[in-house]
Amino acid sequence: MSMFAMLTFANFNGVMAQDAPAPEATEQVAADENAAPEAVAAEETTADEKKVSVNETGDTKSFHQMLKEKYIQGGAGWMTPVLLCLIFGMALIIERIIYLNMATTNVKQLLDGIEDNAKNGNWAGARELCANTRGPVASIFVQGLDRLDQGLENVEKAVTSYGGVQMARLENNMTWIGLFIALAPSFGFLGTVVGMVQAFDDIETAGDISPTVVAGGMKVALLTTIFGLITAIILQIFYNYILTKIESLVDQMEDGSISFMDILVKYHK
Repeated sequence: MSMFAMLTFANFNGVMAQDAPAPEATEQVAADENAAPEAVAAEETTADEKKVSVNETGDTKSFHQMLKEKYIQGGAGWMTPVLLCLIFGMALIIERIIYLNMATTNVKQLLDGIEDNAKNGNWAGARELCANTRGPVASIFVQGLDRLDQGLENVEKAVTSYGGVQMARLENNMTWIGLFIALAPSFGFLGTVVGMVQAFDDIETAGDISPTVVAGGMKVALLTTIFGLITAIILQIFYNYILTKIESLVDQMEDGSISFMDILVKYHK
């Protein structure tokens, strides 16, 4: 999904670049307007301004082209690991967001349905309601209702134990996302250090501290750090969002389990 979005955005920029006016047509219009002898100086000034504008338009690069140019300047050997961190990290983030959204349950509505069945002693109906409801909270309730004939103490143990299992499932792949957040800037810094060493080698070979050699080498060296930090920032934002979502679901599980046990104590005989 991440690669599809990048390719779609690149194609959109290419279409926008193709719609730009042709420099040859603009220059031809400027050449045909040289008619009045008394306004030659003014027309030459206008033509120069138009040429400057045409040159600026012709030199404008799309975001995809500029990104590809910077990628090549940074060195494919060091930029590729950073790019892979971004791709794999975003893939895991998208998977976690989809999973957590599907795990979200209307706990109050579920508890009301369980209580309505419990009032009539229809525990089988309460279990069927939980089994047909997706999410970790409903799964915990199913485990508790399956052990209802063993006593409330065993039900409480089952709810607590299975709640820990569901919490572990919510936090699945979070370690890998954290790893990619740490690796992206690390690869960037490593590429920067190697690039600086190469820049000093170029200075030693040239035998002179030329501003061009120094500035060019430092620019290429710092590109890997820039891309690594951007990747880490993007992944960190989504990482914190996922943590917030997990905390919300855990609170629902804890509050729902307490209310569930209260219903069992009240109606089970």
